[in-house]
Amino acid sequence: MKSLIGSLCLVLFTAQAVGAERDRPNILFCISDDQSYAHTGANGDPIVETPAFDRVAREGLRFVRAFCDAPTCGPSRSAILTGQAIWRLEEAGNIHSTLPAKFATYTELLQDAGYATGYTGKGWSPGRLEPGGRSSNPAGVPFQQRRMKTPFRAMRDTDYAGNFQAFLSVVKIDQPFCFWLGTSEPHRGFELGAGVRTGKNPARVSVPPIFPDHQIVRSDILDYLVEVETFDQQVARALEILEERGQLDNTLVVITSDHGMPFPRAKASLYDAGTRVPLAIRWPDGIRGPGRDVEAFVNLSDLAPTFLEAAGLVPPSMMTAHSLMDVFTGQMARDREAAFIAMERHDGCRDGGKGYPCRAIRTEDYLYIHNFEPSRWPSGSPDASVCARSIPYGEIDSSPTKTFMMEHRNEHGVAHLAELAFGMRPAEELYELKTDPHQMINLAGNRSYLKVLEKHREQLFEYLEKTADPRVTGGDVAWDYYPYYGRISTKGWAVDPKPEYDPTK
Repeated sequence: MKSLIGSLCLVLFTAQAVGAERDRPNILFCISDDQSYAHTGANGDPIVETPAFDRVAREGLRFVRAFCDAPTCGPSRSAILTGQAIWRLEEAGNIHSTLPAKFATYTELLQDAGYATGYTGKGWSPGRLEPGGRSSNPAGVPFQQRRMKTPFRAMRDTDYAGNFQAFLSVVKIDQPFCFWLGTSEPHRGFELGAGVRTGKNPARVSVPPIFPDHQIVRSDILDYLVEVETFDQQVARALEILEERGQLDNTLVVITSDHGMPFPRAKASLYDAGTRVPLAIRWPDGIRGPGRDVEAFVNLSDLAPTFLEAAGLVPPSMMTAHSLMDVFTGQMARDREAAFIAMERHDGCRDGGKGYPCRAIRTEDYLYIHNFEPSRWPSGSPDASVCARSIPYGEIDSSPTKTFMMEHRNEHGVAHLAELAFGMRPAEELYELKTDPHQMINLAGNRSYLKVLEKHREQLFEYLEKTADPRVTGGDVAWDYYPYYGRISTKGWAVDPKPEYDPTK
């Protein structure tokens, strides 16, 4: 009898293993460029229409405490691909840099395991891959040929969903795939007045208190929301393509953004407007109890080990992020009580092209930020001549909102907000989120919060030491001196504007 039971168990185990091999999920990773958490329908925005995101959140999981690893394109994408914090990735901690080949990416590991990999639009970018020893974009094989007519100028004419369809047409029957659908929207620039021309009402805009409540700002936000909708429309088409092929339910679908909105005190800052991102995941075969809101803290670097474990692979030890498989199965989420975020060099808009090194821990009740070089301008120098982008405060993208705040920075109602956006910052910042959700009142100098400050400082530095951050362990700190591979702009707006993006470089 024992022999018979043993044989049956062996048969069952073998059958499960074969089934797991056959049922390895496809992966569709959809990532927008510069979209904050608040700006989806499911997350409560009163204007934007995001039916694809809302559907995935409704039929899967909506993450309400998801954060990027860095509020800047290249480093955030490097963390997503490698499952590591940016301070572990050498040059990849900077934008317009490279991603050294010694750091394993989930795409390469999936490809080695038999997955077809591809990407369209913006994959790993911006920067140069050759200096890091790579000959191809780590997001996958490029599919960029199909183009479309865009509804507004300054939108990229890549037919993202069409290129996904082209990719599927060459995937072998029964071969699992992993595809990166990365739009350049809503990265600036925007066509001025696009939002109003679509019939959106400026009066309904929810203006965050970090911006002046002015018609110029409201219109700027509407133009941004139009591009958020463009991203969502491409995702909706991709979902339809999967449904038509009967592959949607065996596909792990992720929708997110690399970091927050391209506005002052958002992108390229460690405040929530720059780091808290939308995240929804749908996977009927792997998620238990869909329709849930997940309150556990998540960094986007957690996606790399998640994708590998979903495919039946063991993440390499160099990946320090945590798989979300426990969240998918509804288990108690351990070690998910905080998110850790970092910045090094964005566009180097200071003397010597140096960055603004800072680290943060975000918990349910507090945001603590440690600024390692508080004598530097956090948003870039007011002197445009020392900025790679040739604009003042060059870490902040040029925009109607930024211009308005700069031109009216000495006026009542704007002066305080302009100082928060452009001014110097102390070595430590502490914000109580229940009373100050937009992080506008620094409590680091308040004696009543001394113990809270010490607790969060200790938690942050313990984690940085555990994960070998050279700024804490005393290793080689070279981010200020790594080569900068971005183009130098003389036009006063974003380096590598959208219509000229070449994601293969």
